[in-house]
Amino acid sequence: MSEDLRSTALPGGPDTAGAEPGAAPRPGGTPKAVGIAWALLGLNTLGSAGAKTVFPLPRSLIQMATMGALVAAFLLALALNLRLRIRPSAFVFLLTLLLVPSLIASVQLEVGFGALFRCGRLAVFVATLWLLSRWWDGSLTFVRHHIRWYFAVLVLVAAGLAVSPGTAMPEYYGGRLVGALWPLTPPQIGQYSAVVIGLTVLLALGRRITGFSAVVVIVPSFVLLAMTHTRTATLGLVIGLVLAIGSLVLTSAAARRFFAWAVLCASVAAVAFSSALRTWFLRGQSQENFSNLTGRAKVWDALLGAPRTTGEKVFGTGLGDKSFDGLPIDNSWLAVYDEQGLMGVTIVAAMILVIGGVALLRPPSLPRACAIFLISYCGLSSYTEVGLGDASAYLLHLALAASLLAAPAASTPLPTVEIPRRRIPRWARR
Repeated sequence: MSEDLRSTALPGGPDTAGAEPGAAPRPGGTPKAVGIAWALLGLNTLGSAGAKTVFPLPRSLIQMATMGALVAAFLLALALNLRLRIRPSAFVFLLTLLLVPSLIASVQLEVGFGALFRCGRLAVFVATLWLLSRWWDGSLTFVRHHIRWYFAVLVLVAAGLAVSPGTAMPEYYGGRLVGALWPLTPPQIGQYSAVVIGLTVLLALGRRITGFSAVVVIVPSFVLLAMTHTRTATLGLVIGLVLAIGSLVLTSAAARRFFAWAVLCASVAAVAFSSALRTWFLRGQSQENFSNLTGRAKVWDALLGAPRTTGEKVFGTGLGDKSFDGLPIDNSWLAVYDEQGLMGVTIVAAMILVIGGVALLRPPSLPRACAIFLISYCGLSSYTEVGLGDASAYLLHLALAASLLAAPAASTPLPTVEIPRRRIPRWARR
């Protein structure tokens, strides 16, 4: 193992540590402020509605903080990229196209002026991704930014649990872990925990972080994930890691060893703790309630059976709060169909297919494995979570995957100056 990889830890490794061997170096590296802009995008996607907190914060104040973070991210990215240099990205291009049905449906004001506000938010979010795409080169730089930000959110969740355990695990959520200092729901915490665990495991397998750093991140994140009782995040983590590590099995001995031990440990755990795992998975729900996905199926049937005009079928009803008749939709594809119509569903499907297809065509590498994990996790979570059609953490995960699949920028060779030979006089040769 080379000296630079051995000394690279998650909290403060050099930006060039994630570059693949043979990749072109980035001129001047990636500015540290890029990581701040990425974290501000993450702050914007935390949302303003959720559980009750220890110190009740007005929703308007939280919305000002999240929207202010988005504006700050855009201005910071613009300041770092004044010449507006961008990298070609099919993902961000399709995300830009998604603004078309969003705006067409939102100007009808069927869901109020909030739809236009959400369109503006999505537009600024996409514009910031375009500005940051200048530093997308297939390295692991943005993976480190991603882990640091969401692990910081998990630290905030753990602090809330320590300050007020009763508020962090309320009865109205069935004793599941919520954000006691910031209004975060159990699915959100489960999502952040799963993504942090998955990416950190892959970095550890690639020897891009030390074992101690990996343990410090993975163990508390796994504990928080278990306390949320989030089935979607857990299944997404397991399936995403299986696919990601499977893409490394042929080229990495560490991946083969980890995969073999993981299968062995999972088999033993499934036999020894089958009863406890079943209890955790059911969360005290009846078989009927579990079969209709905690009531989600009823909302989905009502949404699909509701009468719609041709325009609403094609372009949707406008960006809203991802609910139908006051009940959460909890399905990204149906939420996109409701708000952005069939055109929106087509564009979102194209986004997933494009980055998924590019990931399959890339040669085996650690960045490709991280991208496969993120794409598979978001694809699986879309069945019971929303966010693929609006500025959300899921779009940020997919943007990270797109950055990992970007081709390295070609390095510009330094100009060479040819020095003329000086003729030596005949007398000096003697």
